[in-house]
Amino acid sequence: MGEYSIFSVAREALRGHSGWKPTWRDAAPKPDYDIVIIGGGGHGLATAYYLAKEYGNARVAVLEKGWIGGGNVGRNTTIVRSNYLLPGNIPFYELSMKLWEGLEQDINYNAMVSQRGILNLYHSDAQRDAYARRGNAMRLHGVDSELLDQSAVRQMVPFLNFDNARFPIHGGLLQRRGGTVRHDAVAWGYARAADRRGVDIIQNCEVKGFRIEDNRVVGVETSRGFIGAKKVGMAVAGNSSRVAAMAGLKLPIESHVLQAFVSESIKPFIDGVVTFGAGHFYISQSDKGGLVFGGDLDGYNSYAQRGALPVVEDVCEGGMALMPRIGRVRLLRSWGGIMDMSMDGSPFIDRTPIQGLYFNGGWCYGGFKATPASGLCFAHLIARDQTHDVAKAYRLDRFATGHAIDEKGMGPHPNLH
Repeated sequence: MGEYSIFSVAREALRGHSGWKPTWRDAAPKPDYDIVIIGGGGHGLATAYYLAKEYGNARVAVLEKGWIGGGNVGRNTTIVRSNYLLPGNIPFYELSMKLWEGLEQDINYNAMVSQRGILNLYHSDAQRDAYARRGNAMRLHGVDSELLDQSAVRQMVPFLNFDNARFPIHGGLLQRRGGTVRHDAVAWGYARAADRRGVDIIQNCEVKGFRIEDNRVVGVETSRGFIGAKKVGMAVAGNSSRVAAMAGLKLPIESHVLQAFVSESIKPFIDGVVTFGAGHFYISQSDKGGLVFGGDLDGYNSYAQRGALPVVEDVCEGGMALMPRIGRVRLLRSWGGIMDMSMDGSPFIDRTPIQGLYFNGGWCYGGFKATPASGLCFAHLIARDQTHDVAKAYRLDRFATGHAIDEKGMGPHPNLH
């Protein structure tokens, strides 16, 4: 397809939109590639795009067992931010934020990047101090942050429960550059951009195993036959443990379901993203008018893209405690994504013990917001066999060496991160 522009849109409108072509090719697998990326979600597609764009690797294939946009990249609450505390995380997520800010121009695709701000509420003096610490850490790394008192929060979001709350709102930490991005548009945009640079995107192609010779990967066995590869990258989110097990690897990861919800469309209500500090609840409003919100993981391990009713109840209780008026809004739909929860709540972008096999996973709640930086850093690792500067902390051996990145301070309990 040609470049998207006001002129191409006007031209197609005049001729009944009959000239549009498929956004990307439905490629058939070739016998071999230089690089194969397992996983056609946001991270896999972004990796393939940056491999082609930044490192000149044209013989790249992305293998997706289902369809593009059918996994976690289309099953999240669309929030992007870089308001982290620890030095291992802040530079990485700030790089991702900067890439989000230029994404639409880079890939010539409307991903609906909307930097309306994200406000984390605090409800006690101790929580205020913790947020002040996080805000100061952000500012020391050149990331924007503002600590607001109650009056400033009331001015921004007057509809919250300030007067009769069980957990009084004392203030909040604001990152104005945070916001939301249309999740499926990210998948489609990266797929289109990668395809235009020669990447083969192969849907309905499930990986069944690895072919390994002398501790080096030489290809993958798939539902569409064997595909040879000099290098293989895994970016399969909640299925990380299962895919890695095919290569004889055991990862420090558990899989849990994370549910998300959308209400019926209502008039503009919430301008940015708001998170509840006294419980796990976060909410924004989509361009279609639906309230998009979520909360905690389902506590049990699962590979199912659906969750349980107790979490639905818990999320709704958090929403009612924060803004009782949403109790009159009807729930339209819900869905679940499979989260690859690491032992310290932080991700991995690293080599595996098998030569030519690389791993990208353990993103927990942070996968969507990390998409551009994850793709760029994973592409850098695969192409140059060197870790990108902002991803040096995301090593697979960090638990053995005592360099855990426990952002939330929950210890080695994946379900609590």
